[in-house]
Amino acid sequence: MWKKIAVAVAVVMLLAGIGFLLYPTVSNEIGKARANGEIEAFEKRGAQAVDSYAPSDADEPVKTRDEALEKGYIDDEGYPIDKNGSRTAGEPVVFTFDLDRLHADSRAYNRSILHHQGTVDTNDFSAAALQMSRYGLSNFYAFVSAPAIGMRLPVYLGANDAMMSYGAAHLCNTSLPLDETDTNAVIAAHTGYIGRIFFDNIRNLEIGDEVSIANYWENIDYRVIETKTVPPTYTDDTLIQDGRQLLTLVTCITENGVTNRYLVICEAT
Repeated sequence: MWKKIAVAVAVVMLLAGIGFLLYPTVSNEIGKARANGEIEAFEKRGAQAVDSYAPSDADEPVKTRDEALEKGYIDDEGYPIDKNGSRTAGEPVVFTFDLDRLHADSRAYNRSILHHQGTVDTNDFSAAALQMSRYGLSNFYAFVSAPAIGMRLPVYLGANDAMMSYGAAHLCNTSLPLDETDTNAVIAAHTGYIGRIFFDNIRNLEIGDEVSIANYWENIDYRVIETKTVPPTYTDDTLIQDGRQLLTLVTCITENGVTNRYLVICEAT
């Protein structure tokens, strides 16, 4: 009997050990699948934006999320609903008007911080630069990719714990990633996050490698121009430089017990 118990315990411990070893790989694959699914949904939302919408039994179409909400055509998350409040489609309605408004507000935001970075009011990177729900959208603003390291990650607004547990995050009070000069979009993500590979491999990027950002309106191609390690309090490379269009990738690295920031600085081609 004791022999059978010992064998059973040994089997359980073996399976637990195998599970422990496989967890990071399995978890990362699940995370990658989720990220790819979110990116596909993001691209579909932009491609399927509508100028107007009305249910089949309605006489009057609407052109904005707010109008659709007021008339009861959609729920709070933007999904079409019937008169009983039940969803009638698997995708939310995205209005061209709201995407245009988001684009205009994004450009206005970039202009608003142009000469005000580095002040007391612009040191909080964790808040969202814009409230995406006002446009009927989730907090997913763009996605970043780097073919040389097989990286493709959603970019959420606000470098806080919640957003950075799903992918990369835009640092509030830095430029939103739009195709315009006088910008420096700073994107942060974890290294060493248990079960997920986020910015772990950006240290393998080399000068000249391509990094791209895709938002709702355009694809922006950059090239790596510099990499460096800096102290956590060093923020000079997050600042806008006149006449330049920059993208700065940031992650934490720990070496010899010291935690610093690793930067990959890119410039639009």
